Amino acid sequence: MLRVYFTPEDLARVRVAPGADYLWEISNSVQTLQRRDGAREFGAWRRWARPRLPDSCRLLPPLLPPRGDSPDFLTPTHGDCATLQAAVDTLVRTPPPRLRTDLTRVAAARRLPSWTRSLAVGDDHALRELGRALHAYHVEVLAPFWQRIRAHVDADRIVRLHSLLDGGTEGLLSGLGPRFRWRAPVLEADYPVDHTLRLDGRGLVLQPSFFCWPTPITLADGTLPPVLVYPIDHAPDWTGDTPPGRAEDDALGPLLGHTRAAVLRAARTGASTVELARLLAVTHPAVSQHVKVLRAAGLVTTARRAGRAFHVATAEGRALLRGAERGMP
Repeated sequence: MLRVYFTPEDLARVRVAPGADYLWEISNSVQTLQRRDGAREFGAWRRWARPRLPDSCRLLPPLLPPRGDSPDFLTPTHGDCATLQAAVDTLVRTPPPRLRTDLTRVAAARRLPSWTRSLAVGDDHALRELGRALHAYHVEVLAPFWQRIRAHVDADRIVRLHSLLDGGTEGLLSGLGPRFRWRAPVLEADYPVDHTLRLDGRGLVLQPSFFCWPTPITLADGTLPPVLVYPIDHAPDWTGDTPPGRAEDDALGPLLGHTRAAVLRAARTGASTVELARLLAVTHPAVSQHVKVLRAAGLVTTARRAGRAFHVATAEGRALLRGAERGMP
């Protein structure tokens, strides 16, 4: 079990990360790719991704096994991570003491390949090779889905905003999902080992992650800036080209119309106007009209961020979807 201890100062310093993090998604997906559980969420993606892995990506599984410790330096808490290249550049500039500390800790629990010795002393060639592997991995198996990954994370952030508005910081913490339990002043979470994180006034960054599975993740070194990475919901068939809901909206199709029902299903975890138009093979104005009707009925809410409209199903919309999935007449 994970236990995160908050002070009153920490409750005032909780924030949700601004979006999907390149290196957390790489790290979490490398681990998820090696697992067999979560077939509904990741099975199709695993079958698609495994044959496409470049040879350079063989460096990643030894550092990121499906279970057990991984080096903290693979997900830096500082520097410019606004783009993939900036994130990789930050990682390859990791100071040798941090490399040595992290790899020594991991090596105490399991055997690491011999090439990690060069990495542990900050060898430039080893760091560049690792950076190239991370970059190639993202380009080949994450980039084709990055828009959808980012849309899911953005949708989760909107859900967290509603939790914050309705219940304050404690409402935000208590609404993170069934794997979490808020018992003030401690946040408990399912975790593969017993781990305690004392914030001591530093606050906490909550990082929603598409590939975090099945439990939340935090850094092993409690002296680093605290971050808690947590799993988010996934739209059904998120890897497919078939618009979500086309084969599933027998109950909602006659009620809302098939395209409008598909819009509502896609909005369960959030989608932009552009993404909805592409997924449903309709025009942007058509999407806007369907969203307008759903919004007037209280089934969808729209948030605007960085010049784009982002649509998320409301609690009523999600309840309607659940009813349809149970065979609503």
